[in-house]
Amino acid sequence: MRAEYREEPCRNALNRVRGMPFAWSLNPYMGCVHRCTFCYVRAFEARADRPWDDRYGASIRVKTNVADVLRRELARPSWQREPVAIGAATDPYQPAEGRYRLTRACIEAFAEAASPFSIITRGPLIVRDVDVLAEAARRAAVSVTFSVPTLDHEIWSRTEPGTAPPRQRLRALSRLVAAGIDARVGMAPILPGISSRPSHIAEVVREARAAGATGIWTNLLYLRPGTREHFLAALERDWPELLPEYERLYGGRAYLPRDETEPVRDTVRNLARKHGIRDRRRIRLEPEPPVIAEQMMLAI
Repeated sequence: MRAEYREEPCRNALNRVRGMPFAWSLNPYMGCVHRCTFCYVRAFEARADRPWDDRYGASIRVKTNVADVLRRELARPSWQREPVAIGAATDPYQPAEGRYRLTRACIEAFAEAASPFSIITRGPLIVRDVDVLAEAARRAAVSVTFSVPTLDHEIWSRTEPGTAPPRQRLRALSRLVAAGIDARVGMAPILPGISSRPSHIAEVVREARAAGATGIWTNLLYLRPGTREHFLAALERDWPELLPEYERLYGGRAYLPRDETEPVRDTVRNLARKHGIRDRRRIRLEPEPPVIAEQMMLAI
């Protein structure tokens, strides 16, 4: 699928967020070409009466002036330097960033203002910006989370068709950690019966440790309207034998109950302790920041 890029200025860069554990978000782009079958943003698009099915990601809005607007907002006397979550509604390092460099320009604005932020991404392109990330981290709390729900090639290629391979993300994580940047792994979303197998989970934790991840966390799939229809259609195509189990698990609800989610989270926590995943950076550019990306994914 070839995406159309719509270059449109924005009036606001920072978005006030309510009902979440973080107060502000920033998205230099709207729409995403990654086409992940489980993407929770599809639910928001469906609610806004915008394309959420196979058409999602066909049109990307490029906020051409976002960095200039952000600078003005960060310079306001009322700005309290609250942490900002970058990537709450789209990947800030999707391929368009290679051309437009808007995420990089926003990082530079945060660095100039000594204002904290976190990034969540599947894009190894972020290594291009190690220099500005390191400069920002010298002035304020900065953290990066790489979303790596699985390392299995078949699962990745079927569920995240537009993304870079997961091992490329781990190599990018290593580059960031070596530069002193707090970079961790978010195993999200785990797909019941697919990427929830103990061997798959253990492999991600081991490789995260080998890459130098400063931490790891997980969350399981949730299916709101919009995401639900698209994901279940993909499931019926790729793993039809699992469709009855998903209809049982998610029948009449978007979120799994604790007795389904906690065993998986406990497994990840226990494996993280076993393999000694913790902050091992030789270079530390800042004090331990709040884990905004983890809070973001657990709350949505």
